[in-house]
Amino acid sequence: MSANSTIEWTDATWNPVRGCVKVSPGCKNCYANTLAERFEGVEGHAYELGFEPRMVPHMLAVPLGWAKQKTIFVNSMSDLFQAAVTDDYIEHCVRVMQLANWHTYQVLTKRATRLRDLLQTRLSCAASLPHIWWGVSVEDRKYGLPRIDALRDAPVPVRFLSVEPLIEDIGELDLRGIHWVIVGGESGPGARPMDPAWVRKIRAQCNEQAVPFFFKQWGGVQKSKAGRILDGRTYDDMPPREMRPVASQETRAWMIQQVKARVGIQSESSPGRSRSYSLDVFDYEGHGLFGA
Repeated sequence: MSANSTIEWTDATWNPVRGCVKVSPGCKNCYANTLAERFEGVEGHAYELGFEPRMVPHMLAVPLGWAKQKTIFVNSMSDLFQAAVTDDYIEHCVRVMQLANWHTYQVLTKRATRLRDLLQTRLSCAASLPHIWWGVSVEDRKYGLPRIDALRDAPVPVRFLSVEPLIEDIGELDLRGIHWVIVGGESGPGARPMDPAWVRKIRAQCNEQAVPFFFKQWGGVQKSKAGRILDGRTYDDMPPREMRPVASQETRAWMIQQVKARVGIQSESSPGRSRSYSLDVFDYEGHGLFGA
């Protein structure tokens, strides 16, 4: 979790889930996995257990504590919709996003069918909210393109694609119902090269279909040197963000107390270890949590 992120298309990161399981070629050189392994066995560190997937309930209330409006990348070090995360816990996370509605949330997954199915059922309470953006990773044709169709079937106002790491020419894109496209190359040791022609083809299709285009990076072993200039300029287009007033300090403190009470969190003495929590569904609609 970071209140200030270096990721070009977001302000902050929030990780109520840690760890993940690789599911497609885009995961091969996962930066989150590499980072977590550096701290495996370091007592007291968030990743002392390595990259084993686990829910982290003491992190649930974090966005409620941020008094400044932020664009928040949800689970930058994980995937909210992976099998290890229960439906109950996913709903807990989404309900917090409902409460802290002065932020904009960017939820990105490779498990597109589960995202679609839950937004049509268990998460329908949040499906119409414009401050929560839902996205899928698209690294290649075989695994990435089918995720776009699943995302398109999700009944939400803002859908986006993270075409990163782009590891091949993904061909023609149907961007109907897509509101934003991010493109980037792989970075770090063993980074697979990205052909500029692939990037230009995606940019052209975004222009033709009137979809905002964001070029994140060329990547490579030294991504800072490669930069993010494409044909002489940067591309930073994003969907418009809905700005809502921040809740008062008193209201936010009360919300945090309610969230912690619902999941049985008092304190977190060892951030690297999982804690037990109640699976009672939050009663967000009651007790004035959604006062007019």
